[in-house]
Amino acid sequence: MRRLTLRFIIAVLALLTLSRLGLAFWMWDRVQAAGGLAPLLWGGLRIDVCLMSMVIALPAVLSPWFGHRPLAVRITAWWFRAWWMLYALLEVSTPQFIAEYDTRPNRLYFIYLLNPKEVGSMLWQGYKGVLLAAFVALALAAWMAVKLFPARARDPFMAWWKRPLATLVILALVFLSARGTLEHRPINPAKVAFSSDAMVNALALNSLYSVFDAAYRMRDERSSAAMYPKMAVDKMNAIVRQEAGMAGAPLDPRYPSLHEQKATVRRDKPLNLVIILQESLGAQYVGSLGGRDLTPNIDRLAKEGWMFHRAYATGTRSVRGIEAVTAGFPPSVADAVVKLPRSQTGFFTLAQLLGRHGYHSRFVYGGESHFDNMRAFFLGNGFNEIVDRPKFVDPVFEGSWGASDEDMFNQVDRLLRADGGKPVFTLAFSVTNHSPWEYPAGRIAPVGDPASVDNTVRYADWALGQFFDKARKAPYWDNTVFLVIADHDSRVYGSIPVPVRHFQIPALILGAGIAPRQDDRLVSQIDMAPTLLSLIGLDNVNPMLGADLTQRDPNRAMMQYADNFGYLEGDKLLVLEPSKPPREFRYEAAPVGRDEVYEPAPSADPKLMDEALAHALWASWAYREEKYRLP
Repeated sequence: MRRLTLRFIIAVLALLTLSRLGLAFWMWDRVQAAGGLAPLLWGGLRIDVCLMSMVIALPAVLSPWFGHRPLAVRITAWWFRAWWMLYALLEVSTPQFIAEYDTRPNRLYFIYLLNPKEVGSMLWQGYKGVLLAAFVALALAAWMAVKLFPARARDPFMAWWKRPLATLVILALVFLSARGTLEHRPINPAKVAFSSDAMVNALALNSLYSVFDAAYRMRDERSSAAMYPKMAVDKMNAIVRQEAGMAGAPLDPRYPSLHEQKATVRRDKPLNLVIILQESLGAQYVGSLGGRDLTPNIDRLAKEGWMFHRAYATGTRSVRGIEAVTAGFPPSVADAVVKLPRSQTGFFTLAQLLGRHGYHSRFVYGGESHFDNMRAFFLGNGFNEIVDRPKFVDPVFEGSWGASDEDMFNQVDRLLRADGGKPVFTLAFSVTNHSPWEYPAGRIAPVGDPASVDNTVRYADWALGQFFDKARKAPYWDNTVFLVIADHDSRVYGSIPVPVRHFQIPALILGAGIAPRQDDRLVSQIDMAPTLLSLIGLDNVNPMLGADLTQRDPNRAMMQYADNFGYLEGDKLLVLEPSKPPREFRYEAAPVGRDEVYEPAPSADPKLMDEALAHALWASWAYREEKYRLP
């Protein structure tokens, strides 16, 4: 069994490396433009070892005990033959798949399995030469499987006292290899992504890993249509477009929400844009929003910019906030599109749109950017550069989640000063305000236990204030618009179907030409991106449903809380729950320490029910049908 395992390791690594080299030389122009062979081969080796370690784990760990037994050897040989053929099948089919879809095999494999007759007929009619070549290659692979993994290759007998030691060593090696890294989080496709070319990033995987990863991610593709009442697609789109202020026919019938947006602020040339996404900073901590007075710097800055007093997050996780703020995409019962397979390339984001207008887009993050698949999503959808913890210059403090907020802001300031005159979009995401509540000493005067959420909020606010004190004196201030907004509240809880209070967040726009304003309108995270495009002076075409708040008052917010969907319009809250009739409540916000009004209505308003249902269904539909894109 040990001999067979070693043969399998060598054979599989050789097969995958040769396949990857062949694909790289076939696509050499794109590989060279993305950074060359080195990152591709190194990332590929890490992914190959990860999956292979999972495959060999059982026979390798058991080999000290059973490697000398004929039956165990025979079973192991057939185990490795089967996996060898799976590897070979996927690699053999990869070139044609790339030619068709510009990526390695992925979830489409499963879609094809649902229609074997149609797919088989298509292959036979149009790809006889490819099928013949594949058959020959697989026949050769089968012959090699028998030769490489003989069923009689028994191991020497191992003394009983050596067996436990060997098992522990093998188990440790297999575990570490499968994890792929000693960092905070295990390896995933985002970890080896290094280019804004999604196809080149896919080459760093192997096709069997790519298919398994797609299968794993498909578990998150829950559909709102399976949980909430039905609605015709035409009616759904009509309601959504009407509520988004879209009149007339869509610009492109393939993308119902696509529309032209004219900027209300005219500029000689569009300004730069910086979005600062604050981790877990709910309104409950912000004094100017009726919270607990832990953010004096935000409260000070709120008097100098456009402060929204009733802005609401769309969900309870960072990826949901990223989805809403950077893509303007509404929430659904599925996981956020940052993590879903159909949105990894070609999905609309601000970076994608701005890239068409000559902007360079970057993501700055003090942690590991492959967390929650952020790195792969951003690079696949318009971002040109990822600046995460390994690229930070001399961080002053590192905690469990990465470099501190002040390090992140120092990095942002350094990059903005070096940009010169080129148009740039920067998304910066903080990490400090997260358990276990770590931050550098000497910045704030802690109250009570230093390791607490209150004190990390104080520190995060201090770091934000320090950044803007520098930014106001920096050369980039007069040509940049800044948005400071939370991704979500720190903890969302309550016995009510949608705890609206814990969705309220700070949202503040500052920068070039932004007049002080206190805005009490009801708005959502999805309204920020259209508003920013108007403020930087960029006429554009986009599919976003959010309102340009310089032109229109949406008077609504939408919130996904587990399986429940809340649609707040004025003081009316319509809640959709699986397998239950819609319920309406009268809702009035209240400062921390006072009870908010949350009263059931005698019956639900039919018009409000339709609006809520249309928006709840639309996000799942637009994602699954790939309608949230630019032509």
